[in-house]
Amino acid sequence: MGALMGLLLDPGRTGYTLAPDGPSAPGEAVGEAVNVLVSRHRGLPRDRMGHRLSASGRSLIVGALDTTYGIRITAADLARDGHKRWSVPALELSASVAHVGAYSAVAFAPAGRAIGVDIQDERDRPAALRWLGDVLGREEPATIRDFAECEALIKASHLTKETFAGTRLPPWQPGWRPTNTDTYEVRSVVLRPEDEPPLHLALACDAPAPVRFHHLEEE
Repeated sequence: MGALMGLLLDPGRTGYTLAPDGPSAPGEAVGEAVNVLVSRHRGLPRDRMGHRLSASGRSLIVGALDTTYGIRITAADLARDGHKRWSVPALELSASVAHVGAYSAVAFAPAGRAIGVDIQDERDRPAALRWLGDVLGREEPATIRDFAECEALIKASHLTKETFAGTRLPPWQPGWRPTNTDTYEVRSVVLRPEDEPPLHLALACDAPAPVRFHHLEEE
C-alpha cells in the first residue's frame, strides 16, 4: 500500500490536483476535523463486462480508518442508523463512503455530526441530469457537481431520492454553503488525477467543520 498523501490545494474552480503533500500528524486526535481519504485502487478485479468491482463500503471504511488515523477495527465495530448513516460508536466518529471506477472516498466527522460524501466521474448521463435539474427547480439540466452534492446530502440527512423535491443548492463557491434543508451545508471540489479525467467530490454536513483531504495510491 502506498504512502498517505495530502491533496495539494489549488483554490478555485480549477479544483485540487492529486499530488504528494504532508500526511496527518502522528497521534492527531480522532474527531478534531472532517477527514476525507481519496484512494485509487489500481488492482481492482473486473466483471465479465469489464466494469471494475469495488470493495464493500464496510471494508473501505475499515481500511480508511487505519490509513487516516492508524486505528484498526473490524466491520463488526461499524453501525448504521435508520437513515443508513455509518458510524464508529467506540471511536465517536460518523462516517460516509462512496466509490466510482478505481476511486473511493471515505469521510469521517466528529461524533454528533452527520456527514455524507460522494464522488462522481464525468460520464455522460443526460436523462439523470435533466431529471435532477427539474427536481432542483432549474430551467437547465443539473451538473455533475450538483449530482455529487445531492448524493452527499442524501447520505448525510434524512432525505431520500423520493423526498428530495424542494431541495435547493446555493450557487457554487469554495467552502461550505448552506442549503434550505435544516442546518445542512454542502461543499465540493474537482479532483484532477494525473493523466485521467476529472472527478467531482462533494461533502454534506449538518454544521460546517474544518476539512482535511488525504490521498492514497494502492499498488
